[in-house]
Amino acid sequence: MTTQNTPTSYGLLARAFHWLTALVILTAIPLGLIANGIEAGPDTIVQKTLLFSVHKTIGVLAFFLGAARILWALGQTRPVALHPERRLETALADTVHWMLYLSLMLVPLSGWVHHAAVDGFAPIYWPFGQSLPFVPKSEGVAGIAGGTHWLFTKLLAASVILHILGALKHHLIDRDNTLRRMTRGIAAPAHAKAAPHRFAPLIVALAVYAGAGVAVVASASGGETVAAPQAQTATAGNWQVETGEIAFGVQQMGAAVEGRFANWTAEITYDDSVAEGPAGVVVVDIDLASLSIGSVTDQAKGAEFFDVANHPKARFTADLIAGPDGLQAQGALTLRGVDRPVTLPFTLQINQDRAEMTAEVRLDRRDFGIGAGYGDEETVGFAVTVKITLTATRT
Repeated sequence: MTTQNTPTSYGLLARAFHWLTALVILTAIPLGLIANGIEAGPDTIVQKTLLFSVHKTIGVLAFFLGAARILWALGQTRPVALHPERRLETALADTVHWMLYLSLMLVPLSGWVHHAAVDGFAPIYWPFGQSLPFVPKSEGVAGIAGGTHWLFTKLLAASVILHILGALKHHLIDRDNTLRRMTRGIAAPAHAKAAPHRFAPLIVALAVYAGAGVAVVASASGGETVAAPQAQTATAGNWQVETGEIAFGVQQMGAAVEGRFANWTAEITYDDSVAEGPAGVVVVDIDLASLSIGSVTDQAKGAEFFDVANHPKARFTADLIAGPDGLQAQGALTLRGVDRPVTLPFTLQINQDRAEMTAEVRLDRRDFGIGAGYGDEETVGFAVTVKITLTATRT
């Protein structure tokens, strides 16, 4: 029993590739469907995350398996078809095979790009990190990758179904050795010649995938444009915000996840001549609907977390205090209908009429009833690190 293909039979390695591929596909697809069907909640988040992590990890395996299988197939003798006179049937079978080959590469790759483009739960179980070269953290990239992954999985499923139906047709209707060639290594008649590598089916398969990809990109381009994080200038105060960002980080299932708010306003009154004591006031209003936090954005906006439907705004009101130990904003944060005192240390660099501010503070999500059902810190961390940067000009 040879590992190489012959003009009449598939070698041991080609058959091993075939059945390992079948195992990977028929494992990854159900895992993804089951994980998608589980509603995230305190009692299910660990299970959902585990299933998605296994699904993604198998997908990475499928990608490299697909690459190896394609390279092996291109370098091997191509066994002759049992019915070469059935040209249309043979061409269709070759096209389905190339659809499967491309699916092995493009389905996991599109999912991998989506994973790399957003923060979120369900890490891939491998030692080389969760990012990909040349893939930025971008909601736009994630949207396109997610759309192509969804559509490509449908092409994969169709190819698998056609492949199985074809095998059953040969086995039950034609009663030939097509299926046995892949299970037992049965050879075609000895007088058969090796079949040439035909690339027309590959071109057709590539055209199908390219058309699907173009359709997804066109659909994404016609959608709403996601606003970049920026402050909306408030009219009150003697300092006007030009640019800025409010971001926060939290641990989820042991992984760092970062979110930010795209829309917020700040009214700042500040006297930089004050060396000690009250120097001004600040009022910041945050549009919670503008939250983005990677793949868990919708969940974070839901009732268990920020509850945006019932509490669309957050407000921080504080006195700006100067002193020998630095600058602080001492006030209260109203979030999710809960008021809590917050002291925000900040640094300030003023050059004539232009100021640059940075601030960082750690909050406890439980103080505001956020994720109250998630009492296990290993699932969602209690500590939330808020980071603020802005530039402002004096009016």
